[in-house]
Amino acid sequence: MAKKIILDCDPGHDDALAMTLAVASPKIDLLAVTTSAGNQTPDKTLNNAMRMLTLLHREDIPVASGNRTPLVKPLETAGNVHGKTGLDGADLPDPDFKVQDMPAIDLIAKTLKESNEKVTLVVTGPMTNAALFLRVYPELAKEKIDQIVFMGGAWGFGNWVPSVEFNIYVDPEAAKIVLNFGIPTVMAGLNVTHKAQIMKDEIASLKNIDNPVGQAFHGLLNFFEIYHDEEDPRWGFKGAPLHDPCTIAWLIDPDMFKAVKMNVDVETEGELTRGETVCDYYRQTDKPQNTTVLLDIDRQKFIDLIMKSLKSFSK
Repeated sequence: MAKKIILDCDPGHDDALAMTLAVASPKIDLLAVTTSAGNQTPDKTLNNAMRMLTLLHREDIPVASGNRTPLVKPLETAGNVHGKTGLDGADLPDPDFKVQDMPAIDLIAKTLKESNEKVTLVVTGPMTNAALFLRVYPELAKEKIDQIVFMGGAWGFGNWVPSVEFNIYVDPEAAKIVLNFGIPTVMAGLNVTHKAQIMKDEIASLKNIDNPVGQAFHGLLNFFEIYHDEEDPRWGFKGAPLHDPCTIAWLIDPDMFKAVKMNVDVETEGELTRGETVCDYYRQTDKPQNTTVLLDIDRQKFIDLIMKSLKSFSK
């Protein structure tokens, strides 16, 4: 039976690919999409989600926009990574359907109430919407959310400041609420996503996928790869790390990953470490093991899944 999910995202090239994997897979039933500010401003991330669903011919999936700012701190975006639109690199179609006339947390609530089974909430951007939903609809969340699978954090390093990953950095207070709410979480952090690279020759091969989705991602990932190669060589990447699709890949094929269950919390007070995900790998506290942390991936299986997914769309 397909896993029912709600995708809360901030598209973003890798969010767009996560959405595409979810739509392509018979193992996933994408019930709704909500958007947050993060990779770009809220109007742009909303428009990008709608443009992607139009490209994928899934205008039937309801979309709603969420909070325009993080819970506490001012919004910071990643336009230097994702470009002026948030999805630079391809000419995507304009949305041909309307956004839902309700905020993201109400669309999440409506979707959960209408589902006859529990739903997985997948978060590939800052956790602002997820945290607000848990605060406004706590009983519904406990009753109807099976797990929260998120891209964010890391054990031991960061990619925005020395020890903090971008999604958690944008809204650390929200992440802390989510991780301490009591619903099981799965963390696809930098430890695994930095291993989930797509190489230049693999990006080049997308040009041979003879459908609009494959062609779009040839352009999108060519743009995305530039930041990780020419503009920011400090990481030593051979390709571009595909962070957000790891969440969907884990739901499709968890055997693709190696994972360890541990307690994960978020530092919100530290002068130098605000937003750091504190991972109790060695069980040095008596805090509950609230999170399954993904630490390794079979990269070839991951790339094969992406290629298969992109090829599945008709012309």
